[in-house]
Amino acid sequence: METNETYFDDFILLGFSEGQSIYSLLIAMIYTMIIIGNLTVFSIIRVDRHLQTPMYFFLSCLSILDVCYSTVTLPAMLVMAVTGNRRISFNRCFTQFYFFVLLGGSECLLLAAMAYDRYVAICNPMHYLLIMNKMFCLYFVAGCWICGVLNSVFHTLMTLKLTFCGARHINHFFCDVLPMLQAACSETDSSQALLHVVTIFLGVSPFLLVMNSYIHIISTILKIRSSAGRQKAFSTCSSHLIVVMIFYITATLNYNSPISGDSFVIVRVSSILYSVVPPLFNPAIYCLRNKEVKTALNKALRLHIQPGIH
Repeated sequence: METNETYFDDFILLGFSEGQSIYSLLIAMIYTMIIIGNLTVFSIIRVDRHLQTPMYFFLSCLSILDVCYSTVTLPAMLVMAVTGNRRISFNRCFTQFYFFVLLGGSECLLLAAMAYDRYVAICNPMHYLLIMNKMFCLYFVAGCWICGVLNSVFHTLMTLKLTFCGARHINHFFCDVLPMLQAACSETDSSQALLHVVTIFLGVSPFLLVMNSYIHIISTILKIRSSAGRQKAFSTCSSHLIVVMIFYITATLNYNSPISGDSFVIVRVSSILYSVVPPLFNPAIYCLRNKEVKTALNKALRLHIQPGIH
């Protein structure tokens, strides 16, 4: 009797168990909101000449990154929830793995770059345009992507060296680092060591940079004489910090959890938090509450809804 090699080449994702119709509706709503929100922000920033500043350049890059980040996992999760088919081929799994790690690492660094941009703007406004010039911003963003690519290449190559045997169950919604290490039946010490090193470089270090930037920003805000100005600045900073802390803390906990037992419930929840919550809320927190962006959006809507009004 011939063995079905394709069957053994597949991985089986164990993230969904029951209530799939509820999951599919929720995933579809979240993904639609992420796409509409981020593409709206990106489009407004690119077409409005008043928004051609370093801050909005970083925000437009974040919007595109978040669209890609959510697209790597959510459509596949939606199909899995609707069809109930939890199998994923070897090639699809590692493709998803590669891009998820790449985009996650890039976002870690891009959020730190954005915090530094706000630090320079608020704490050193006289030299802001000199420091955050166009070439510097381009190099900054390019550096984020290059580091993300290198991180993903290392993890992917290390994981490809592992042996996967048996039923190849992956205790997750998608192919990610820790669930893949758990699914392997060969030694994973080298991969775990790389994971801890990278977590410090791409997780802890950027988070400390973000916190240091916001400490200086808050210190500067406290010197504002107007109570209304202080309240507005604190409101903006607190919103930024909440999303950034959710992203960094859950990602760090996710990639430094023990590879056993019930801890993978925590891994699955935390991975959803850092891969879904920031792309969902970033447009509202960073842009759609911003007066300049709201003005540009209202102007664009008026031009499309009532073409005769200029």
